[in-house]
Amino acid sequence: MKTVTILGATGSVGTSTLDLIERAPDAFRIKALTANADVEGLAAAAKRTNAELAVVADESCLPALEAALSGTGIATAGGAAAVCDAARQDADLTMAAIVGCAGLGPVMAAVEQGGTVVLANKEPLVSAGEVILAAAARTGAMLLPADSEHNAIFQCFEPGQARHVRRVVLTASGGPFRDWSLDAMRRATPEQAVAHPNWSMGAKISVDSATLMNKGLELIEAARLFPIDPDKIEIIIHRQSVIHSMVEYADGSTLAQLGPPDMRVPIAHCLAWPDRMETPMAPLDLLAIGRLDFEAPDPARFPALGLARRALDAGGARPAILNAANEVAVAAFLDRRIGFLEIAAIVADTLDRYDPPAPQTLDDVLAIDGEARSIAGARVKDCVN
Repeated sequence: MKTVTILGATGSVGTSTLDLIERAPDAFRIKALTANADVEGLAAAAKRTNAELAVVADESCLPALEAALSGTGIATAGGAAAVCDAARQDADLTMAAIVGCAGLGPVMAAVEQGGTVVLANKEPLVSAGEVILAAAARTGAMLLPADSEHNAIFQCFEPGQARHVRRVVLTASGGPFRDWSLDAMRRATPEQAVAHPNWSMGAKISVDSATLMNKGLELIEAARLFPIDPDKIEIIIHRQSVIHSMVEYADGSTLAQLGPPDMRVPIAHCLAWPDRMETPMAPLDLLAIGRLDFEAPDPARFPALGLARRALDAGGARPAILNAANEVAVAAFLDRRIGFLEIAAIVADTLDRYDPPAPQTLDDVLAIDGEARSIAGARVKDCVN
């Protein structure tokens, strides 16, 4: 039986993880669950799984959590430090699914305790990649990717064969605006941007899919995770979201991982790794799918890809700045304070305005993140005014 801690248990990845674990109660035991402020969802999950500990990041919600779990024997705690303490639980596997840079501290805490850490959020390897990887090398922590694309690469990247890899192909659905003109994209609404054609995801990542910034962030993450020259990582549009990524070898062989567009597939792979487990997913019906289409992304309509590639090539603080500015811009778009095309423009402007030294510690990363957010926020105000 594996012990599991889920950081971000009430979000989409967290609930998918819980769904799989609750289907296999003899295989997993929950040590800790955390959430930001969803007391009702957190308490219900803790009761269903008989978790040892439930933690709410918003400390003002702790009294409500204590009341909800009174008499259950489940320990409770609140605050950012308590979330990090939960990540330090001696769990066999920690699912890191806290959205945004709020997840950096807990991920580092989990890495420092040296277990297996499943990365479902991009920020640890995008914003703090070198710092996180150095900590993992020091403690022996195993990092498993739960993003569907990186998990697909992980399944196809043969151990010890990096020198024979010709290229890695990250597939992108293209998002809801893959056939839209620039003029139409200029008028796009938040409702249109979050209406992903293939996947059911949160608002922020759905907008990232619409701009293709999610592929840019995945490009950076893939370069951190796998021993391959970043120039060998390619992004292509694959509308059906059936092939999640591919690895091509020098002998001409290309290995691809196929599956339905449901996060429970890569999550299950991580939960059971190096074994496999049952999921509720129906078998892939290739006859019903009928065809698989591929095309190159348009750099003019999706400039986020170029911004991410340049940030990766420059290294240092650039990926952290890219990520922070994007989060600010996406939030402003969802609040209807800026237009859709201004998201990438604000990210580009922030990268032009701010170029600090490379971060050496997590505190450095957080300081860079904060300053980049301030600069991007000022640019949002300029757009509004």
